[in-house]
Amino acid sequence: MTKIEKVLYTAKTHTTGGRDGAARSDDAQLDVKLSPPGSGKPGTNPEQLFAAGWSACFIGALGIAAGKHRVALPATTAVKAEVDLGMSDGAYLLQARLNVSLPGLDADLARALIDDAHQTCPYSKATRGNIAVELKLA
Repeated sequence: MTKIEKVLYTAKTHTTGGRDGAARSDDAQLDVKLSPPGSGKPGTNPEQLFAAGWSACFIGALGIAAGKHRVALPATTAVKAEVDLGMSDGAYLLQARLNVSLPGLDADLARALIDDAHQTCPYSKATRGNIAVELKLA
């Protein structure tokens, strides 16, 4: 395990009630109701929050990759993240698909950017070897 030498940012949240609760960041920029997936209750769920965070981080990593390849990242770059909550042998598990849209880029270059971003993105690093992940060029 690699230890961080220099902390760039620390996210701080306070959550109550679990999947039927609420979460708020210490700076009040995040203030959400939580509800179980598929419950129909108002609020989001941890899987949606994880998908949003990972896709935003991945776009940042794509920007780094584009810089290394000396190309401009398309203004309409998008990542549709799908995070599944499931069970196997009685244990809860996650799996994910990142569908990356890089309009106007050659498919080989786009694939190279996606592969590079997956090596750079902290979410990708955290999940590598822990959950099934598919990277797709949309």
